[in-house]
Amino acid sequence: MVEATAQSSTGAVIDPYRNYNFKLEIQGIVEGHFTECSGLGIKVHTIRYREAGLAQIVRALPGAVEYADVTLRYGLTRSRDIWDWLMRTVSGQIDRRNVSICMQEPDGVTEALRWNLINAFPSEWCGAALDGLGREAAIEQLKLSFDKLERA
Repeated sequence: MVEATAQSSTGAVIDPYRNYNFKLEIQGIVEGHFTECSGLGIKVHTIRYREAGLAQIVRALPGAVEYADVTLRYGLTRSRDIWDWLMRTVSGQIDRRNVSICMQEPDGVTEALRWNLINAFPSEWCGAALDGLGREAAIEQLKLSFDKLERA
C-alpha cells in the first residue's frame, strides 16, 4: 500500500501559486525589473494518417514540437543590458542565453519551481507607450524565442 503525503491526501487544501510572485533570471542580464511574463507554451503538432484497409479510422502520431515565444514586460530604466542583447541579434550576432522563469513560494523568497528556456534570444521588441498626460510607469516589451523548454 502506498502512503499518501499531506499534499495528496483527501481533503487537504493546496493553494495555487500567485501569478505576481515570480522572478526572471537571464544569463548576463543584471538589471531587469520584470512586471509580466506571458506566452509560455508548447504545441505538439499532430500527424494524421489512415491505415490501409481501415479507411474509416484516422490515427494520430505526435509530430514536430513547437515552443511559443515568451513575452516579457519590464520597466524602462537606464540599463542597456536588454537593449544591447537585442541589438546583437539585430546585427546578426545571435547571442543565445539561458533564461529561467522562477515561481516563488508565498514567502516571496523561496523558489517553488522553474521553467528554463534553453538557448533563448530576443526576437521582437516594443517600446514603452509615451503619454504626456499619463502617470504610469514606462513599460517595454521583449519577445524571446528559444530551442527547448525544461521544468525543474
